[in-house]
Amino acid sequence: MTALLDLFLELAALPTPPGAERAAADRVAAYLGEVGVEVDEDEAGRRIDASAGNLLARLPGAEADGAGVPIFLCAHLDTVPPEGALEPIVEDGVVRNAGGTILGADNKAAVAVMLEAARRVVHESRSHAGIELLFTPKEEVGLLGAGAFDHTRLRARAGFVYDLAAPIGDVVLGAPTHQSLVLRFHGRAAHAGMCPEDGRSAIVAAAKAVADMRLGRIDDETSTNVGLIHGGSARNIVPEWCSVEAEVRSHDPAKVGELVQEIVDAATFGAGLSECELEATVEQVYRGYRFSRSDQPIRLAAHALERSGIEPRYVLTGGGADANVFNERGLPCVNLANGMIDIHTPEERIAVADLERMVEVTLALVDVARDGAAA
Repeated sequence: MTALLDLFLELAALPTPPGAERAAADRVAAYLGEVGVEVDEDEAGRRIDASAGNLLARLPGAEADGAGVPIFLCAHLDTVPPEGALEPIVEDGVVRNAGGTILGADNKAAVAVMLEAARRVVHESRSHAGIELLFTPKEEVGLLGAGAFDHTRLRARAGFVYDLAAPIGDVVLGAPTHQSLVLRFHGRAAHAGMCPEDGRSAIVAAAKAVADMRLGRIDDETSTNVGLIHGGSARNIVPEWCSVEAEVRSHDPAKVGELVQEIVDAATFGAGLSECELEATVEQVYRGYRFSRSDQPIRLAAHALERSGIEPRYVLTGGGADANVFNERGLPCVNLANGMIDIHTPEERIAVADLERMVEVTLALVDVARDGAAA
């Protein structure tokens, strides 16, 4: 097996659900230390209740004479929580997990690729216009690590994440704005057998509300969902409370606001029908962004893919990534597909060849940024 594959298998075998990234952070820091790259860890872990903070590394080496574009590469250390053993194996050139749960290619494939690319840049004394590596915690639960990172520490003028489960070549031009809602219905408890008429069922109120909501695919750029419902205290008690967790995503921020209000209105109406009270909380998870094909970071990505023999394809995504945080803060950051398949499921997998191809894409990106090829 190659050193890259060995590294990915090692990382994938580490359980790192959101907030418990310490093992992966230590391995990343140790690897870069062996390469000769210093790593600095911030205090974000303490602020977001994670076992590790954001790791930032700057590669040593000759920098271009000002014509190039300093870049940063970003990957997250956490995975969705595994629900079984992590036993990554290789079958017919594909890495999957034999333990009946996720593989963790999201996002440890990107972590391994970026580490291997950094090793090669240093080993080959490859010239560059400036390269920074950023590894974040708690991405899967709201981009919290990136959100807690001081982006002004970066010297880069453009960033790249590899966090899209699609064939290599997909370049994300835009991601949606995402808002979450917690709707808490307050009713009145009563014994369900002796005096049910004295109760006010918060679950009934929630059910009426959800039934009145527009959910699913609203249009080609908008979706809504109710994902969690909790309520009641016992089978024989009219439930005095029920909470509903929902979300709205759209590439049009105005539609997000309109649909959030629709959901709150439906919840208010449902609560009123059942003589319950409603407590609604709305939070913005992340803000959307949109690039054009002529924007410099997109052209850098396209040139790197073309140098690697891959035709770029331009797409919009319905999900978020750390790129959303940096774009919101004015630091352009592009999300690139890296060949992951069926992420967040027991069928998650990635081809060994795609790991190797993404290292080549990364090195090509370093070269085009150095040369100012897309300036």
